[in-house]
Amino acid sequence: MTKLRTSNIRKLADRVFDVLVIGGGINGAVSMSALSGQGASVALIDRNDFASATSQESSNLVWGGIKYLEGMEFGLVRKLCKSRNHLMRHYPSSVKEVRFFTTLDRDFRYNRSFLFMGGLLYWTMGGFFTEAPRLLSVKAIREEEPCVNTDHSQGGFEYSDAYLVDNDARFVFGFVREALDHGGVAANYVEALGSKRIDGLWHTRTRDRISGRDITVRSKVLLNACGPYADAYNHASQIKTQHRHLFSKGIHLIVDRITPSKKVLAFFANDGRLFFVIPMGPKTCIGTTDTRVDELPARVTDEDRAFVLDNINRLLKLEHPLTKADIIAERCGVRPLVVEPKKEGQDQGDWTSLSRKHAIDIDATQHSISIFGGKLTDCLNVGEEISAAVRRLGVRLPFAGNKWYGEPKAIRQEFFHQARLMRLDDLTPPTLSEPLSQRLWRRYTTRALYLLEEIRQDPSMAELLIEGTEYTRAELYHVAQHEMIIKLEDFLRRRSKIALIARPQEIMRSAGMREACRILFGTDADARFEEYFSAFSETHHEANNPSFLPSQESLPALPPTQPVHHA
Repeated sequence: MTKLRTSNIRKLADRVFDVLVIGGGINGAVSMSALSGQGASVALIDRNDFASATSQESSNLVWGGIKYLEGMEFGLVRKLCKSRNHLMRHYPSSVKEVRFFTTLDRDFRYNRSFLFMGGLLYWTMGGFFTEAPRLLSVKAIREEEPCVNTDHSQGGFEYSDAYLVDNDARFVFGFVREALDHGGVAANYVEALGSKRIDGLWHTRTRDRISGRDITVRSKVLLNACGPYADAYNHASQIKTQHRHLFSKGIHLIVDRITPSKKVLAFFANDGRLFFVIPMGPKTCIGTTDTRVDELPARVTDEDRAFVLDNINRLLKLEHPLTKADIIAERCGVRPLVVEPKKEGQDQGDWTSLSRKHAIDIDATQHSISIFGGKLTDCLNVGEEISAAVRRLGVRLPFAGNKWYGEPKAIRQEFFHQARLMRLDDLTPPTLSEPLSQRLWRRYTTRALYLLEEIRQDPSMAELLIEGTEYTRAELYHVAQHEMIIKLEDFLRRRSKIALIARPQEIMRSAGMREACRILFGTDADARFEEYFSAFSETHHEANNPSFLPSQESLPALPPTQPVHHA
């Protein structure tokens, strides 16, 4: 257990907070960051690690929702485009423009010229912030992306959106880390067991899942940001809301890089849904599915794998068709779709037409707030809306309006100035795909200055520690001290994306892995190592095909009639 987490656990019991946030996904993390950055006293807890559910299972795309144009949701598309631009402007190191190279079958429901006009409309709605769209002929597709199967193509078009350079969970944790720097209190592996309103305060019974200790957290406002588990938690705490959730399962498979293209190859799968081939450094991420599910957690099935593999083998001209044996990692998450009261009947009809927008329910009498739905693209809006809601409930934000998000330009300039003075990038190993200075700043922003100091004192701190990855010794020491790593999966899957780009056998045998565990866990290193890798025995491999890593800890299913056990 890290010193930071131990200190925060103690603070949970000792204070009365303005707001307790339950759930450390993107909605909870950004709400905590917004509130703490404006002076509120905020605590956040999560039953597992931060961003360990839906927020670690996205496509890593930050997009304005071009597909929502078909449903005539022009207001939503305009809002998401503005949100995408906002993220690109304020997180230029993390959120970057990427081109989507879209190929259409001859028998697709729209012709390429019509969709190109839609691309122009999308570009216009985005305020011309990105590169203009481009119409593609079959000849152009063959010349520019020869891996694309054009046997049944009518051509296509190209447009721009954005993507996260690092993984989604890393981006989410950045908001938690900012909140901690602004005085917030956060703790992972703390389970909320239910909340009651007593004498004007919320009393939330929690349990530290590491020590087993029960803690009561008191707060003026309760913020339910449990994502897919929001309905269950409200039911357990007798909180009534206007909205509720339905769930759509989306999966992605990660394989060795199948095309050198740095563009996202976009198609329409055989069910009519957008299907992506997304570059992920030395790997490729392919998917996604859109399947209605009623039970949590969602699981990847053989049918899901077959759908993705069949589509990729049909859409691309590969030297060898992809099979299950080629899968390095899998991502499986649920999209919590918002059901509005006036649309209760939708779940009996075309549930895929449900909007991907978020909704915030406020109970002014009980001083509770619940967030439904939401997308990573729209996260800054969620932070602003939650801040406004908390103020309406009587919580004073002494620094209301203070800019709580974005990369600080002045500190960024100072960091790169210091990096140039010490010739940091001369220490960059030749295997890295970008200069070390850029990587450190993107991952740690203001705290990257501390890493420079460590490297100045000891140049060996700039060495890559884990073979086949792009993480230095200095980063491991920093993460161990400042990022609440409790289990090895927290680092390999969420603070980094190592578990997404390497098979468990490769990671286990990697030079430096044992040293990394000693840095992260001290005397518990061997236990944490065995805990993580014991899941990948030969027996387990043959029985369950874990050529991929488990994306999250198993969670109990939570029907609305049962008490919740997830926060």
